[in-house]
Amino acid sequence: MLDDALFTSDFKEQPYWWGRAAPGPRTEPPPLPSSADVVIIGSGVTGMSAALHLARAGAAVAVLDMDAIGHGASRRNAGFLGRVLKRDVVWLEQRHGTDYAMATYRELNEAFQTVKRIVSDEQLDACLNICGRYYAANSPAHYELLAKELEENRKRLGLDYYMVPRSEQHKELASDLYYGGAVIPDLGSIHPGLYHKGMTEAAIQAGAQLFPHTKALKITRLARTGDRRFRVETSRGTIEAANVIEATNGYTQKEQDWLVRRVIPFTGYMIATEILPPERIDALLPKRRTYLETCMNINFIRPAPDTQRILFGGMTGSPTPSIRHRAAELRDLLRKILPGIGDVRISHAWSGYCAGTFDFMPHIGGEDGHYHAAGYNFAGVPLGSYFGVKLSEMVLGKPGARSVFEEHHFPTLPLYRGNPWFVPLAMKYFDWHDARIARSKPA
Repeated sequence: MLDDALFTSDFKEQPYWWGRAAPGPRTEPPPLPSSADVVIIGSGVTGMSAALHLARAGAAVAVLDMDAIGHGASRRNAGFLGRVLKRDVVWLEQRHGTDYAMATYRELNEAFQTVKRIVSDEQLDACLNICGRYYAANSPAHYELLAKELEENRKRLGLDYYMVPRSEQHKELASDLYYGGAVIPDLGSIHPGLYHKGMTEAAIQAGAQLFPHTKALKITRLARTGDRRFRVETSRGTIEAANVIEATNGYTQKEQDWLVRRVIPFTGYMIATEILPPERIDALLPKRRTYLETCMNINFIRPAPDTQRILFGGMTGSPTPSIRHRAAELRDLLRKILPGIGDVRISHAWSGYCAGTFDFMPHIGGEDGHYHAAGYNFAGVPLGSYFGVKLSEMVLGKPGARSVFEEHHFPTLPLYRGNPWFVPLAMKYFDWHDARIARSKPA
């Protein structure tokens, strides 16, 4: 039985970000138009970035979402801004060649810069902060592997970093659980709710039309001679369009048959602490950066950007009986990492759907008016923003619209139809894999 003392009196089972950027209230959506230049399925960061740039170019844009605008992961995620994939540059170089690896990480950097550009161009109040990121090593072997990877990134890409030995770790993080780590000084954070809310408002101002509570049921290419138009059947009627973009990521539905067989949805969990004395946060997180672990099944920490709280996430992909139970488990884990936080109470707890892929790589692509982007593997804010721009360029036929992330096919597995029953087993495998690394002797 849970102890109510773990939670504040105003505890909410909803994202902390919704305090300033709640989804729209449940109201009757406007009638669907009979046609549009572009129908975008999914109103998250990707869909809204595409809608904004297409509407600015003069396209008639209709954005459909099966729920409220802003209800999904775009206003639920941690708001970390980086340029990191599960596949590092050396892995990509060994399997796909130097040119592909370099192009991949150049586009990752462009994705990171895209967020900053959107915030600046649209004058968004989104708490963008270039605070740096600390990677905490889960073992001495993880520390050595991290140092090698970052040094290769510096040699190949010119990306700056510096290592922090365990003896100096408390200058970055008040924890004895880790074996040192590394700082990437130019990475950052954002308030994802305000960022998405600001993009949504900018897209509406540019002329995009939004249709919440409108589920896409079927996409059919019309067979008229010389016509590449599509019919999109929805829960609220039918709309025709010259172009269709699927941008649903972890919220992809079974009706999206091709895409649902290629994305692996999994649940992420986060909590927010009660308001803490500023000096306690400064003692626990001296540089107030974002914090990640080097293992595959990561825990992550950041200070809230607009109140004196600490936000914490972890236990990704594991089943839970309730959000309150998961909040209690996360609180115990946070206290293990940061024992100086004391008997902290929880003010918010929430979950959201992320999406991985079978090759651990994000994907974008499509042709002849039907496009998609999905599978961000924990890099949703920068890649979603960037892919939205690339999708708009593909629709508009702009030179240079293609991306390195469409060069390799988007894989699936036989018999997979979108049921991620294996995710808990995969997380256990990642734990075993990291334990194996930890037992190895550093070079």
